[in-house]
Formats: sequence, structure tokens, C-alpha cells
Amino acid sequence: MLLGPLDPQVKYQKSIHTWLMSGVVLVLLLVVIGGITRLTLSGLSMVRWEPIMGTIPPLTEKQWQKEFADYQTSPEFKVFNSHFSLSEFKKIYFWEYLHRLIGRIVGLVFLIPGAFFWLKGAFDRRMKRQVILIFCGGLFQGFLGWYMVKSGLVDIPHVSHYRLAAHLSTALALAAYIYWVALEWKPFKKHRSFDTKQATIAVMLILAIQIIYGAFVAGLKAGKMYNTFPKMGRSWIPSDLKTAFEISGISSLFENGIVVQFVHRYLAYLVLLGVIWLWWKIKKHHVRLIKTANLLLILIGIQFFLGVLTLIWAVPISLGVLHQLGAVLLLLVLVALLKKNSSSN
Repeated sequence: MLLGPLDPQVKYQKSIHTWLMSGVVLVLLLVVIGGITRLTLSGLSMVRWEPIMGTIPPLTEKQWQKEFADYQTSPEFKVFNSHFSLSEFKKIYFWEYLHRLIGRIVGLVFLIPGAFFWLKGAFDRRMKRQVILIFCGGLFQGFLGWYMVKSGLVDIPHVSHYRLAAHLSTALALAAYIYWVALEWKPFKKHRSFDTKQATIAVMLILAIQIIYGAFVAGLKAGKMYNTFPKMGRSWIPSDLKTAFEISGISSLFENGIVVQFVHRYLAYLVLLGVIWLWWKIKKHHVRLIKTANLLLILIGIQFFLGVLTLIWAVPISLGVLHQLGAVLLLLVLVALLKKNSSSN
């Protein structure tokens, strides 16, 4: 059945696309602020999870003193920040509060317009399932964020790097899925090629593993180890790797900072080669997608360069955030390539 110009799906097509793309941007903003929160060591400043009441920050001196008193019971304060004054506490509180506030805004941005489009009949059955999945993914992401923070409020003043990796990975997966759905509301010509589609999926899988290892590097503070390039110290393969495996075995791949940095370094080369390989395949067999492939090639070059600078300068906040954002942009361009190769909308 053909849809007429007054059909809600046609009438609200541009609005729904804009709504979904704004959601992608907001999720990316949330990822960036999350990176700043982590790099400024602000993530454990709020020791309670109050999804509703926590929207309002402390407004009076008495309320600030209460928040500070609660923070003083945390392992982080006792081990690292016992010298903090109230003004110093406010600085780290700001970033964690902003991170949680943006998370709430993202939820409202999806809930309110989504409900409007739903009631107007702009969603078919498939889109309704997609919207429900997006909203549930956002709720799960909020819960996972608290689950991550909670790991640093018990005994050890550090969040679990496994939970950090899960929190970041699901955020990027959510952004990628929203972008995928948004592309369905912006018509474009599909250029189907099974060969290119499989290559794109392969590069996406490698990038996904690299992003997880990037989170491990962040959680273990492994970016401050071996701040030399291209070698680790004076060697391509430092002797510390052998020692780590002798002590901890296979778990070193996930829990030893030096090993994790080593894996992250060499996965970067693999991602770089994978993107070049994908670009070459598109250029040779699928030239209509070459503009998107060129963008991907430019992004991987910038991302690799940012990674090197982030490493040798021992993870300054600005470079650390840009490097994380670069990974997200790479993922979204790969999603666009995959969508343009999709066999169906």
C-alpha cells in the first residue's frame, strides 16, 4: 500500500529523522562528558543514586555540607582526597552532576517527542519496537552507570574497569543503533555489495574490541604506563609482558595495565589496516560509496595520530576526550557504510 502525503509516516518523516539525530548527538555529548568526568577523577563524587530527586543539585550551604559529609564516608575521600575542602569537592561534583543531568535530558528527549509521534500514528509496528528498544537501552544505560559507580564506593576507590568497559560499550552501541534507525528516515540510494558489507562488519568487530580495550586502558590507568612510541620503552615487546603472564596467566590480557596497553596499541594498527583494506575494496568494487570511505580513511588517520599524542603526553584531558570521540565517529561512519549496503530498510 502506497503512503499518501498526509499519512503520518510521511508528514513527520523529517521531524522523526531530526529527533533521532538529536538523540545521537546528545548520547555523544554524554559520552564526552563521561570522559571528562573520568579524566578529572570526578566520577565518585556523588555517592547516592537518586534518579528523580538527584535532578536538583545542592542549593544551600547546608545542602552542600550534607553532600560533602556523605562523600567523606567514601573510600576515595579516605584514601586520596582527605585534604579536600568544600570548594574542591564542588569542582569534582560538578562534572558528575552534569553527566547525570545530561543522561536525564536524553531520556526526556526520547520520551516526550517519541510519545507524540506514537500517538500521532507516525510509527509502524517495526518502528514501535525500535523506539521501545531505544528507550529500554537508555534506562539500562542509566542503571549500568550507577552499577559502575557503585563498584568504587565499597572498599576500593576505583570503579571496576570491566563495568567501565560495559558502560562505555553499551553507550556507543546505543548511539550506533539510534543512528541506524535515523538513517531509515532519510531516504538514500542503497548500493548493495555482499563483499563490501562483510568487510565493513569485520572492521566494525575489530573496532568494537579496540573500544573495549580502550575502556580497559582508561579503567586501569594504563595510558600512563610506557609513554613512548612506537616502542614500549626500548622494546617492541617489553619483558614486563612475560612477567605478567607468569604471575597472572591469561587474566593478564584483561587485568594487567601493561598487557592491556600492549594489546590496545597493536589493535590500533589492526584497525588502521582494516580501514585501509575496506577503503581499497570500496574504491575498487563500489566507487559510489567512495565519499563515505574517504571520510572513514581521514578519520582513522586523525584517530591514530590522536592516540599517539594521548599516549606520549600521558593522557591530558583534552586529548583523552578527543581520542574517545574519534572512536565514536569511526563507529558511526561504519554504521552508515553498513546501512548503505543493507539489503532492506
